[in-house]
Amino acid sequence: MRLLERQPRETGREYALRVLKENIVCLELAPGSMVSEKDLADQLGLSRTPVREALIELAKGGIVEVYPQKGSAVARIDYDLVEEARFMRGVLENAVVRQVCLMALPEDIIRLEESIRLQEFYLENGDKVRLMELDNEFHQMLFDIARKKKVYELMQNITIHFDRVRNMALNAVKDLKIVEDHRAITDAVKRRVPEEAAEWMDQHLSRYRIDEEDIRREYGASYFK
Repeated sequence: MRLLERQPRETGREYALRVLKENIVCLELAPGSMVSEKDLADQLGLSRTPVREALIELAKGGIVEVYPQKGSAVARIDYDLVEEARFMRGVLENAVVRQVCLMALPEDIIRLEESIRLQEFYLENGDKVRLMELDNEFHQMLFDIARKKKVYELMQNITIHFDRVRNMALNAVKDLKIVEDHRAITDAVKRRVPEEAAEWMDQHLSRYRIDEEDIRREYGASYFK
């Protein structure tokens, strides 16, 4: 399991939840795999209570399945839940990018463009982990510009289903369009064209449907419901 540095004033539960989410999205904790409270607590340097609380929180979102007397398992990919997560992101990010077209300052455009240049670099160099991080940072930046930081935080509980498939696409899809989409969104923001920015966002978030066949072929049936 990939461990992350604990942040200042982060509770044990918050830390366990953040690490578990990260490892589920990046498939270090693979779909269908069993997870042990004790093993997780030992690796994280925590007591079992915050780990149990984190697993319960993930179970509420359907990303972990808890079996009484047996333990917990990472849920397999359920494309119905992936679509629900995409729907939520689509509704929220469509509205956010429209606001960004009206609210973005020149320095905000510069930040977006700098992010895209970094994305292009890591895409060309095959660093999929850093590309995923920059992808997340780009979308978070849009929420920050629109002054909707709390909305972004609340969105994370369900979009983990969608994020897991996004990460799988990075390894399964040869002709990735992530950076091209971000460039098109930023260009529309720069020209202050909300409708165009929203259309590009819809297309960007819907690519998982096009990529599904490649993802299933790459990872095999055992990862999916």
